[in-house]
Amino acid sequence: MRPASARLRAGLLATCTALTALATIGPASADAASTTRLSGDWAPFSRCPVDDPAMLAADGRTDIVQCIASHSASGTIKLGNTNVITGASDLQVGVVQHTGGTNSLVAPAGGALIADSADIPGGLLGLMCPNDVPVIGDICRQITNGTLNRVTATVESAGTPTDFNLTAGATSGQPIIAIPIRIHLQNPFLGNSCYIGSAAHPIVLRPQNVTAPTLGIQRFDGNGTPNTAGDMNRLSLVNASQTDTTFAVPGASGCGLAGLLDWAVNLKTGLPSAAGKNSVVLNSASTYLAGLHAPGTVVPDNGKLLSQYWHSAAQ
Repeated sequence: MRPASARLRAGLLATCTALTALATIGPASADAASTTRLSGDWAPFSRCPVDDPAMLAADGRTDIVQCIASHSASGTIKLGNTNVITGASDLQVGVVQHTGGTNSLVAPAGGALIADSADIPGGLLGLMCPNDVPVIGDICRQITNGTLNRVTATVESAGTPTDFNLTAGATSGQPIIAIPIRIHLQNPFLGNSCYIGSAAHPIVLRPQNVTAPTLGIQRFDGNGTPNTAGDMNRLSLVNASQTDTTFAVPGASGCGLAGLLDWAVNLKTGLPSAAGKNSVVLNSASTYLAGLHAPGTVVPDNGKLLSQYWHSAAQ
């Protein structure tokens, strides 16, 4: 009988070989995810959770509801030793403003944040090779083409955002919102459960504007048609790059069979990484907030009317 270490290595390699048949990579992206296409000034709010019970229950007096959408076409993220150029990202939530100035956020069913996948520079070769550890060395020798080498990283929601601050969104230098995320690393050898961060231990981004955005206010009808006397208001905060350098990053987990590749990924990427050693930049972020112009006049139907108007704008 072969030694346990040899059996373990053979089992791992057999599993990795089988995983190459599952090499199709590409979860829903920020531009390709299922959304509702809306008309006119409703357009940015394609995923607003207007039918969530917490939104529908808002009366317009003690609770007032609005939709928030923030989109960035590109950016960068640094995790430990690894820098990645990112694609489009889209953050959408509903906000319930309570009497006394507090608020609570409601995430869409598919998660508040969706983002395009990005390629890790150097792929698996860059993450783990060269390496003289037998199991890792065997994997390195099997990486013979781009499909086996390619590693994609996709930012995913890991919970509902908190701590929304509208004043911070209209100015600069203050955290606007706290966004819990995890990062999904995908490659045939890593399997489908390789993550940096989790729902229990997320990476929490707190982006802030580098410079104050350009402010605009529009009135529009319930169906999205611009109208200076319309029932709806939209606040636009555009062309403000955002950044955060305050977040910590945990180590990777679930990489390879039974997590046997976690240590290799963490070693080369410099994870876990303490707060202050990581960063994210969102280029030219455009943020919008929409709600009824006079919610106090529609008590107790603020939430129900917002949902009705949103659906009336669907194309």
